[in-house]
Amino acid sequence: MYHKSLKPFPKDFLWGASTSAYQVEGASLTHGKGPSCQDVKELPPNTSGLEVCADHYHRYKEDIALMAEMGFKVYRFSISWSRLLPEGTGRINQEGVDYYNNVIDECLKYDIIPLVTMFHFDMPAALDERGSWSNPDSVEWFVDFAKLMYECYGDRVKNWLTINEQNMLTLVGPIIGTLHIPKGCTNKVKEIYQQNHHMLVAQAKAMALCHQMVDGGKVGPAPNISLVYPASCKPEDVIASQNTNAIRNWLYLDMSVFGVYNNLVWAYLEENDATPTFAPGDAEALKNGKPDFIGFNYYNSMTVEDYALDDDNVHLSDSNQQHQRGDKGFYKGTRNPHLPTTEFGWEIDPMGFRSTMREIYSRYRLPLIVTENGLGAYDTLTEDGKIHDSYRIEYLRKHLEQVQLAITDGVEMMGYCPWSAIDLVSTHEGIVKRYGFIYVDRDEFNLKTLNRYRKDSFYWYQEVIASNGKKM
Repeated sequence: MYHKSLKPFPKDFLWGASTSAYQVEGASLTHGKGPSCQDVKELPPNTSGLEVCADHYHRYKEDIALMAEMGFKVYRFSISWSRLLPEGTGRINQEGVDYYNNVIDECLKYDIIPLVTMFHFDMPAALDERGSWSNPDSVEWFVDFAKLMYECYGDRVKNWLTINEQNMLTLVGPIIGTLHIPKGCTNKVKEIYQQNHHMLVAQAKAMALCHQMVDGGKVGPAPNISLVYPASCKPEDVIASQNTNAIRNWLYLDMSVFGVYNNLVWAYLEENDATPTFAPGDAEALKNGKPDFIGFNYYNSMTVEDYALDDDNVHLSDSNQQHQRGDKGFYKGTRNPHLPTTEFGWEIDPMGFRSTMREIYSRYRLPLIVTENGLGAYDTLTEDGKIHDSYRIEYLRKHLEQVQLAITDGVEMMGYCPWSAIDLVSTHEGIVKRYGFIYVDRDEFNLKTLNRYRKDSFYWYQEVIASNGKKM
């Protein structure tokens, strides 16, 4: 659809950016914090640990002041479960409670709305040892954690996100370092989707509890949603794209909004003898968890083709958070020849961003907020303290142009929180894969000064926010 003129960004549009606790804070095993699964996992080769990260734990005041200088209206961050509850349940670490009180108050000092993610890939290691999400008790573990957060912060935090990228936890959990498969498991698909079911029920209960406990509270999911294209107009490829959209995207949003399993996904689970077991009350709980908005992460689209049962060829050499190799009989991931890629091999598809927003809103008719979108790159700090990241500006500009087009299409957009506010430790590539508007002076294994530097994109985004999107 081509428009003769574009609608402006809403006057109350929430401009900001995102981080996650385990990737930005540091102080990973100090100040009363217990280890999370991220602290004890085997690190990817040649990447640093999480002991320091960007040292946001000690420098949050400086960092939030820089966010305020950019003009942030909102800051999306996560709360570390094991910083509040070192063993995941039971004993509360008051120092951890106080830390997030301070972060929240520092945001409010600058009129920055705190948008809090409850769970961002960091299950407490003590609970991981008890089975993590495979344990049916995980539902109540998470609900109790949510209750603690609402009690501690609900007087000031009115906007909540439940589980970051639950679909990636399910589809590529080993890559993220979060998947727990019990010994002796004979049906891995069934085990994974039983864990997913526990997360879905936990999310629904946490959303319902938010509405009960937080006066004026609003809550939503935060999956990674990317529209899936068929590789051609071949009917089999179209069916494969429908399969993938259901498995990758609509399962999670159908369940969040409607409280029911997507029919194509249920057929897939039946085919694999992997339908989850419902505990008493699960069906009712899933129906009662009503989101107020949808948060979603977008980096690129996905392209698939038919994957017949007698086809033994797989095009992708590996899988990551954006590309899955496929599932025989359902879909096969493939590269899109029409799209450029980043230095790290991720396809760049701004128009797919618009397509994704249009499709989400058409299906669910809830306000949308982008909770991640960004470009990971090798940034260079010059001798005079500059970072000329024109490539990042170009990436973000093209994606924001598509947000405005989606708004003109009639999509109700709440805000835009790209990844990331400040350089942090990337899940797979460490600190060298930088996403932030703010440069952190450190290398993978050399902490250097940890000083903060404003990138060119910092000043560009500052102007975008000040003009409410008129100057991009």
